[in-house]
Amino acid sequence: MNKHSLAVTKIAARDFTWDLDLSQEELGCLLELTRQVKAAPRRYAQALSGRYISLLFEKPSLRTRLTFELAIKQLGGDSVMSAGPIGDREPIKDVARNLERWTRGLVARTFSQRTVEELARWATVPVINALSDLYHPCQALADIFTLKEHFGTLRGLKLAFVGDGNNVAHSLMLTSARLGAHFALATPARYGPKPEIVRQAEGLAAVCGATLKVTRDPREAVAGADAVYTDVWTSMGHEQETAERRRTFRRYQVNEKLFALAAPEAVFMHCLPAKRDEEVTDAVIESARSVVFDQAENRLHTQKALLLMLLE
Repeated sequence: MNKHSLAVTKIAARDFTWDLDLSQEELGCLLELTRQVKAAPRRYAQALSGRYISLLFEKPSLRTRLTFELAIKQLGGDSVMSAGPIGDREPIKDVARNLERWTRGLVARTFSQRTVEELARWATVPVINALSDLYHPCQALADIFTLKEHFGTLRGLKLAFVGDGNNVAHSLMLTSARLGAHFALATPARYGPKPEIVRQAEGLAAVCGATLKVTRDPREAVAGADAVYTDVWTSMGHEQETAERRRTFRRYQVNEKLFALAAPEAVFMHCLPAKRDEEVTDAVIESARSVVFDQAENRLHTQKALLLMLLE
């Protein structure tokens, strides 16, 4: 496949509800198309001309909302926005069948993965998961692209995630395993990843020559890592647990001492927003080895590539 044909590669899956909706080949194509889109954005400036996309956001957002809006507009399309609970005033299946009549795709940021899957079940246009309780696949695409951009390859790299075994951790372990990157997750008891998702990632890692380790020890996870990743200790919807989580996660803070255990050229990663001096110290996130704003920028480029592959 030559570099120009990638621009019109359409993914076999109609929807992107979770990370494995992209095949191995499609994932590789998306990363290459992202590189092209970022390098030559004007080439794709009218690719979605005349097309409208629905944005459904149950949760507040800065990066996800603005990067999707910008991606759609910079590809020549436009978006319409609905904020608030999905399915409260009318069934989700009715929401989906209304929106498919007006727009060419749905982007949903929800509290529940079931909402995303219900939208995809009923809509005949592509549905994109912009975050749910189980997965954050668009974030993982940007993160993996950022690592590939920085190191040149994913295969053989070690990515350490320290903190809550949440939706970001789930998507990262699934995606990195498929690309041959070793993944280590350090999380307190009771806050680990879903066992069924770990089993899926372990199977992918075994096939792709990677390793997956889940531990309670942040030092073990970070030792020799090429990238150290963390996220807020309290995600939206769990605010009532904030005080307890601060106590439980205290030793999982990515500070200078913990970060020093990583490889000498290791980078620091965070999906943002960050609670500085909670899950990460200001010194680490503001260091020259922090790539958090590269990740944020690359949300725009990877989502452009995803939209192109779904809609072009």
